[in-house]
Amino acid sequence: MNDAALPTRPVRRGFGVVLCGCLLAASMALPAYAAETGSLAPSFVLPGQAHQVKLDDLRGKLVYLDFWASWCGPCRRSFPWMNDMQSRYGAQGLQIVGVNVDASHADAVDFLSTLPARFAVGFDAEGAVAARYGIKGMPSTVLVGPDGKVVATHVGFNDDDKPQLEALIKQHLPSAEGR
Repeated sequence: MNDAALPTRPVRRGFGVVLCGCLLAASMALPAYAAETGSLAPSFVLPGQAHQVKLDDLRGKLVYLDFWASWCGPCRRSFPWMNDMQSRYGAQGLQIVGVNVDASHADAVDFLSTLPARFAVGFDAEGAVAARYGIKGMPSTVLVGPDGKVVATHVGFNDDDKPQLEALIKQHLPSAEGR
């Protein structure tokens, strides 16, 4: 044991504790989403089921981004509702985009074989898009207005959320904005 190193150990330990405390405090001050309401939604291109999913190609539409994973129970319950919303409001300018964050593409495909999506699905196996949006829970919704700006965010999904989410969709549809 080197006696010269002894005095620095408490300093190193103290520095580590202070650093951890600062990081914890900084993370608590971070917003729930990196894509804050009113900010421009981060652009992305993802591989999809039939073709690439590009957010920029959807400008002019109301985009309901749903970040989901195959292991997520509330995600499973949200799919029939999202299919219904796409069917009911697609002609009025709604485009739902499911962003799957499973590391295993096979897990996502298995999920989709039991609960097919009647909306666009992009695969974010690396989690890069989810990270850019600051996604912290599943499912997470980011509603992007026709101008490309974030108009609302939401975490989770249950039956009580449906009326609020549908009201947001109806409020921000391109066909509703001119009224």
